Amino acid sequence: MEKLMEILEDFRPDVDFENAVALIDDKILDSFDVVTLVGEIREAYDVEIGVNDLVPENFNSAGRIWALIDRLLNE
Repeated sequence: MEKLMEILEDFRPDVDFENAVALIDDKILDSFDVVTLVGEIREAYDVEIGVNDLVPENFNSAGRIWALIDRLLNE
């Protein structure tokens, strides 16, 4: 999770990823941000994020993003 937090903070230093729980719902991150973030996650964790995983629930918080990464790493 530490590496993910570094990625997020480097990506959008203006966002409080520690406490945000509605990144998509509150329009803090837009679709372009998600696409960019998916690329960063793929590179950092060597996981493939499929189309079915590109839903707001998976990107609304750092915890939800980490849950997605963790699930993909363990598949």
